[in-house]
Amino acid sequence: MHASFREFYPFYLSEHANRLCRRMHFVGSTLVLLTLAWLAISGRWTFWWLLPLFGYGCAWIGHFVFEKNRPATFTHPLYSLAGDWVMYAAMLRGKVSF
Repeated sequence: MHASFREFYPFYLSEHANRLCRRMHFVGSTLVLLTLAWLAISGRWTFWWLLPLFGYGCAWIGHFVFEKNRPATFTHPLYSLAGDWVMYAAMLRGKVSF
């Protein structure tokens, strides 16, 4: 068990060694942000269910198809969610490769 997010994050990155898996995470997170913006602008909150569909759907495809591992979401849901956004920001800044 990981005692802190700081301890968890290196493990999280190791579970995303495959470039295509990281790209799927990036696509999913971008779709989540775009959908959230659309929901806020349009007020069509009945489509909130698209957020986890896009986010988890893309990420899990990345893990099961490309990375060939089990997503950390199943064992560390909150740390994994935080890791997604930290990795997303790191990819935008060029700290984690696409």
